[in-house]
Amino acid sequence: MQLDHKHLVLRAEVTNCPKEESLHEILSWMKLLIQKIDMKLMQGPSISYVDQPGNRGTTCMALIETSHIVIHIWDEPTPGILQLDIYSCKEFDLNEVILHLEEYFTISKMQYKFLDRTTGMKIIEEH
Repeated sequence: MQLDHKHLVLRAEVTNCPKEESLHEILSWMKLLIQKIDMKLMQGPSISYVDQPGNRGTTCMALIETSHIVIHIWDEPTPGILQLDIYSCKEFDLNEVILHLEEYFTISKMQYKFLDRTTGMKIIEEH
């Protein structure tokens, strides 16, 4: 059996950035994402808020059976910035990830690369 090596790198500008008091909502969002893309949680999710001027925001990460999921959210700029990284040795549905982001965040701009590292870093989609 050959493993897949899928890697999503996504950047979005969001107008409803969660603040420090919303950490529990981001944890719930991450747990639900893991379920929606049919992954198995191994550890976490872990979450932290950084209250440093110029770098203020949240990082949440989870180890999944097939690798990791990490989201960084900077709430200081307007609009806020969200970066999501999903790496997995198992197929996952890119559209399900985007729909889940759009259910929670108000996205004004989104860019992403979806790489298939199995076939030599080929870009599958870019938006």
